[in-house]
Amino acid sequence: MKLKTALLGAAAAFGLAPVAAQAERGADGEVKVLYYQAVSIVNPYLSSGTKDVEAASLVIEPLAGFDQDGVLFPRLATEIPTVDNGGVSADLTSITWKLKEGLLWSDGTPVTSEDVKFSWEYCTHPEGGCAQAARYEGVVAVETPDPLTVVVRFDAPKPNPYQAFVGSTSPILQKAQFAACVGAAASTCTAQNNAPIGTGPFRVVDFKVNDVVQMEANPNYRDPAKPRFATLTLKGGGDAAAAARAVMETGEFDYAWNTQINPELQAQMKAGGKGEFVTGFGTLVERIEMNMTDPSPGLPEGERSTVKHPHPILSDERVRRALSMAIDRNVLNEIGYGQAGRPTCNLVPSPAAFASDNTGCLTQDMAGAKALMAEAGWTDTNGDGILDKDGKKLSILYQTSVNAVRQDFQALVKGWWNELGVEVELKAIDASVFFGGDPGSPDTFQKFYADVEMYANNFDGTDPEPYLSQYLCDKIPGPDNQWQGENINRFCDPAYDAMVAELARTQDFQARTELAKKLNDMLTKDSMVVVPLIDRGRLSARSNTLGGVVLNTWDSELWNAADWYRVK
Repeated sequence: MKLKTALLGAAAAFGLAPVAAQAERGADGEVKVLYYQAVSIVNPYLSSGTKDVEAASLVIEPLAGFDQDGVLFPRLATEIPTVDNGGVSADLTSITWKLKEGLLWSDGTPVTSEDVKFSWEYCTHPEGGCAQAARYEGVVAVETPDPLTVVVRFDAPKPNPYQAFVGSTSPILQKAQFAACVGAAASTCTAQNNAPIGTGPFRVVDFKVNDVVQMEANPNYRDPAKPRFATLTLKGGGDAAAAARAVMETGEFDYAWNTQINPELQAQMKAGGKGEFVTGFGTLVERIEMNMTDPSPGLPEGERSTVKHPHPILSDERVRRALSMAIDRNVLNEIGYGQAGRPTCNLVPSPAAFASDNTGCLTQDMAGAKALMAEAGWTDTNGDGILDKDGKKLSILYQTSVNAVRQDFQALVKGWWNELGVEVELKAIDASVFFGGDPGSPDTFQKFYADVEMYANNFDGTDPEPYLSQYLCDKIPGPDNQWQGENINRFCDPAYDAMVAELARTQDFQARTELAKKLNDMLTKDSMVVVPLIDRGRLSARSNTLGGVVLNTWDSELWNAADWYRVK
């Protein structure tokens, strides 16, 4: 006993975590996590919603991930392949991954290279509706020379080969479980999508859609001392303020994700003394997406395109630009985020090397916006304060998810657009539905049955190539891909597609950054199909009794849940 006490004292003296060091799987009982945007599915390939991707990251894993500094580290792989260690071919046309020996699925069967190959086939099936297809852009083959070796081949030199099977949006599925779920059958496999067999620290025990996910420690997790918690409850519903309060004031939960509340409320909750807010800036941008197609749900499915049915108002770049110019981003940030946000004109605000010198939107210009609308032919012919053209009033449906900050933003933006002469109807949709990805729901952000919509998301890692690839013409959501395409606003420009292809084959880092900036500007400054508002810092809440939490803005926020432990 004296020896144990001495060792614990020595650990404390060196700033180590003695509780974590003495880890034993399941020793700390239950950990309770709150996502006010409830989980809709535990398969990130069938949802673009961050809450679904992150819930799934507790169960299914990629070959490699990104740490809190954006640095690659191996998960299921033995190491990160590079040109120097022979894992990436000298001509950059292939990358070879080696799986760790002895990896088991949570059902006790071995993980093999065939599972990795199958995951690529699953996501790239033309009828599958994969929400993460951009991660596999340029992959032409996945080969399995032996059970532990995976060779990914590209259609051209790939300077950034760390996209497929890397990060929480590109995990490995068990072939045996999902074999009958390829293509059009993908969305019909409810049992598989709601309880995938995985390699992560936890496995699903029970799932009530849009409510709660009950998990238990994976008995076959590769580290026998982890996870420290025997069970994990991931509860959904409510709102951001209630979620933060459940950790910071009542202590009912251990961790609350995305506590998007205003600075005054943050300060009040800190006084509760039961927890702390964890923050960090990454690539999360609150923005308004301009619908480039006619959003009428009455159109035949599949006919929403910029060619067949362009948006009757927003197809005019001058109108989009005027709407952006009318917004005061500094006021939005002051009201919604304070020090946890930064006004931005960029879709890609970081890493700094990739951030465009694009600041023109930071100063509101109402006079300029009004002049631009007049130039576009919009005038108030009857003096009712609403602009009209060719007998049609300028009316916009503006939708987003239910959240106090977002509703504040909607109200402010509506006021500015009203001043501009735009009639604005506001719509707030439950976040679990809005980000749920249900192909049968008319209210998902992929269906986009509105003129403009506001949300935020981010990308895995520190290279924006796969994120920018989401705006390719072939990534538009529609019935042929189960409404899971990533190109939400239905922007389509062959010049943009060509530049993404150039970025994919460009090796020089400086040249890559310049191409990424140009692509960012094409979407924002040049065309205004994406209207960035705030570079949002991640803001979540952690109980004082939950140890091991390290906020990660480059991958899943739950990236190291296997290392969490109870502070005694």
